[in-house]
Amino acid sequence: MAGRRARTGRGWDASPARPGDDDTPRPRRARRGRTGDTDPEAPPAPPRDEAELAREICLRQLAVRPRTRAELAGALAKRGVSDEVSAEVLDRYDEVGIIDDAAFARAWVASRHSGRGLARRALANELRQRGVDGEVASEALGELDEETEAETARALVERKLRTARGEPDAVFRRLVAMLARKGYPPGVAIRAVKDALAAQSAEAAEFAEQIDADALADAEGELDRDSRPLG
Repeated sequence: MAGRRARTGRGWDASPARPGDDDTPRPRRARRGRTGDTDPEAPPAPPRDEAELAREICLRQLAVRPRTRAELAGALAKRGVSDEVSAEVLDRYDEVGIIDDAAFARAWVASRHSGRGLARRALANELRQRGVDGEVASEALGELDEETEAETARALVERKLRTARGEPDAVFRRLVAMLARKGYPPGVAIRAVKDALAAQSAEAAEFAEQIDADALADAEGELDRDSRPLG
């Protein structure tokens, strides 16, 4: 019986042909251009409209979180948008309510007070850093009354006392300093810590009884005023 003929190598199991197996010309594959390659014969891209760029920058900024007009103006300036175009775009956003510094300030005060326990002094500083007008900031801060501020200070102290370690005087200083960093006036901070210590233990209550909150608050207030920069 004659041996089986060898396969032609053109079926499903065929090996790829090697160069030179036949003389059939093959089309050359198009060369992929590298990143940044440009077609010298392509027409130049039209210059981008500056107002369109400004709107795109603003919308990207606003997609992250609400922004004040000053924050958006700063972002546009960094990207080289002219003052004229920036004012035109931001004025339009003011008109339609996309940016609203008063609403921003109210929301900022409510969120940062409830979430971080910040007092009016610290909140005023944050609003100033974000370019909120002083009068607009004052109106927003006016919604945070003294009673609410004192209650928040007491809640912060009680939460910290659960894990506080050390002698009552050391704990007292740490907690007053914590409230001061959050913007609470000396009187509010000292009274909040004194009341919380008095309710914690007999030893802490005995220490708290020795604290003259009013006198200490006055002394702390004088030190605070003296430490502020002139002008």
